[in-house]
Amino acid sequence: MSFAVVKVTVENGKGDVNSPWRAYLRKHGLKTTQQREAIVDAFLRTSGHVALEDLLARARRTHPGVGLATVYRTVKLLQEAGLAASRQFESGHTLYEVAQGRAHHDHLICRQCGYIVEFESDEIERLQSAAARKMGFNVLSHRHELFGLCEKSQGIPSGRCPAEEAAERK
Repeated sequence: MSFAVVKVTVENGKGDVNSPWRAYLRKHGLKTTQQREAIVDAFLRTSGHVALEDLLARARRTHPGVGLATVYRTVKLLQEAGLAASRQFESGHTLYEVAQGRAHHDHLICRQCGYIVEFESDEIERLQSAAARKMGFNVLSHRHELFGLCEKSQGIPSGRCPAEEAAERK
């Protein structure tokens, strides 16, 4: 199953996306390699969620010698630096997204094609906070995932499949 993501939010310009990474390396006395930099650059320029194999393919566009083990180790460092967040979706796949500077968001996931739509809802956030307060609960973090079927997977005549549309645009 392949994964595709659409974001329903608008991001501000990012400037130098590698600055926090370089600061993390300096702070921890770590060195980097051209391969690692190719991975970091490909990851930090990613929008939405990415599988390690897809990140490998993106990094190999600029540095063909990158290996999957190096991608794995680099993403682990990015997580330790607070720059990457992992998400385990119901499919059993772990996907990664840029964590720093992103607003909290939730997900709509098609169980048939695997398409993931990110969305933000102030109303849902308010309702969750109110429910927690009412029960005397202090929420530290949460994730909200809605599983369903895209139009095509529902069998709607001439229904859209966002995953197929995204693959056609590539």
